[in-house]
Amino acid sequence: MIEVAGSERDSGGAHGTASSDPATLVAEAETLAERLHRVREAVGRVILGQQAVVDHTLITLLSGGHALLVGVPGLGKTKLVETLGTVLGLDAKRVQFTPDLMPADILGSEVLEETESGRRAFRFIKGPVFCQLLMADEINRASPRTQSALLQAMQEQRVAIAGEPHPLPAPFHVLATQNPIEQEGTYPLPEAQLDRFLLEIEVLYPDEAAERAMLLATTGARETRPVQAMTAAELMAAQALIRRIPVGESVLDAILKLVRSARPEHAGIETVRKHLAWGPGPRAAQALMLATRARAVLDGRLAPSVEDVLALADPVLRHRMALNFSARADGVQLAEVIAALKAQIA
Repeated sequence: MIEVAGSERDSGGAHGTASSDPATLVAEAETLAERLHRVREAVGRVILGQQAVVDHTLITLLSGGHALLVGVPGLGKTKLVETLGTVLGLDAKRVQFTPDLMPADILGSEVLEETESGRRAFRFIKGPVFCQLLMADEINRASPRTQSALLQAMQEQRVAIAGEPHPLPAPFHVLATQNPIEQEGTYPLPEAQLDRFLLEIEVLYPDEAAERAMLLATTGARETRPVQAMTAAELMAAQALIRRIPVGESVLDAILKLVRSARPEHAGIETVRKHLAWGPGPRAAQALMLATRARAVLDGRLAPSVEDVLALADPVLRHRMALNFSARADGVQLAEVIAALKAQIA
């Protein structure tokens, strides 16, 4: 049963475009919560020991955004994206980013063709970006020029080739994997592209129990295969429903306070003023508004709470902020700054 979160009851009002019929909204949210439970189960049978990563990725897709999966090689990032494509019924494609990858290798290009009558004309050949779920594998191994080729696609859901716009399929999501920037052969992603990712999801080593189960499940004669539990049309309907979920006044205040206080020029916290070079823009607040709604529904609640804001602060903020030189010299970690920001609204 869907719960009505206290943030909506106690705040004296809620923001959003909720349905005029609360009963209909509750019924739709309950149906979605049941469907998402089946999705989580289907993914969990294949991806072991990474429940937080799975949930954050589902939150990203329900919010209609893109995710950046960060972790060392071999932690199942590629397998997660492939599994989600099957479970959600999306047309998925994969691009392995390498230093010699060119923008046309992703977007597509025009070729000159000649007919039997001798007439010549250009024909556009679509690249792998024309799909519903694009896996950009090891995105930071490609040159900045190629990384930037995804900017328009991620933001506008279309690409322009030779001045002609080409719309992308709907829904369209990019799940990019990234190796830690300390590794050799990597190029840091530009700030403008990082801001396009709704969440930056850390993929950590599994615990011992999960790794034991993984060994047994993946080295036997038969390996568990993902099964479809949702369709692309149902995902788009879920994304529309997420935007109708009401947001309480206390949650809205927490989002604004968290994001605005993370900007050095507005910060009232000494740690932020002293250690941050720049902070998050309005897109961070938009990401938190959508992601908190998605997290609430994923957990079986009708409206988000301040706890949702705190839980999502790290994946929303850490790729939208940068430490200054003195902070790096003093060994200050970005997680410490975000913890200080969260403490003021906890």
